Amino acid sequence: MKIKVLDHGFVRFVEDWGRGDASEAEAGVIEAARQSTAGAFRGWETDAKLLRFLYASEPKHATPFEFAGLVLEIRAPIFVFREWHRHRTQSYNEASARYAPLPDVDYLPTAEALVERSEAAATTGNKQAAGSGRAVTQAEAQDWLSDQAHLYREFEYHYQRGLKLGIPKEVARIGMPVGRYSQMRAATSLRNWLAFLTLRLDPRAQWEIRQYASAGGEVSAARFPRTWGLFNNERLRKLGGE
Repeated sequence: MKIKVLDHGFVRFVEDWGRGDASEAEAGVIEAARQSTAGAFRGWETDAKLLRFLYASEPKHATPFEFAGLVLEIRAPIFVFREWHRHRTQSYNEASARYAPLPDVDYLPTAEALVERSEAAATTGNKQAAGSGRAVTQAEAQDWLSDQAHLYREFEYHYQRGLKLGIPKEVARIGMPVGRYSQMRAATSLRNWLAFLTLRLDPRAQWEIRQYASAGGEVSAARFPRTWGLFNNERLRKLGGE
């Protein structure tokens, strides 16, 4: 399962865990919850109710959800990874520009997207997204993107020149912009993955990382359908103000 994100990025499912002795998706969550009573997974006709209780009770019985999880491979701009790495409950292994040349792949949004986001920021007073406080025009956005594309080419030329001169890869990379794509694997438990999605699917999160969180939600729906249903229903209720 591989989902395209932005212009050159993706989220790819690698593996999951949490099937337990029953060898069924999410059964490991139930088995972990029943460990204290020496119980076992009884089938979803019975245990769907227990899963709902574990997820929805206040306070939540969250630790059983640590007995399931997943590994993803992600290609994203470096600035997205900087946000993602703030979630220290995940394990990361990123491609290293010390040992291999960086791929010549950079992120450029569309002019239409920039105009839309600029107008929204100017209207709502979003301090993170706002620039001068005015909305950018289509022509201005296109001109800015053309300059950015030119800068990307200059950065790449300088980087490649350094490599050809014999500058060590770990030093030649110092001029690389945060719009350059990188690639990593991330692993975490289902409990911590849902915490990540809670924050990064929020409308106030930066648009780019929301697109990756949305792709992660698709993976979650496929691999953990019952837990995802509980999580997503709760999220939609909160967004609706219920």
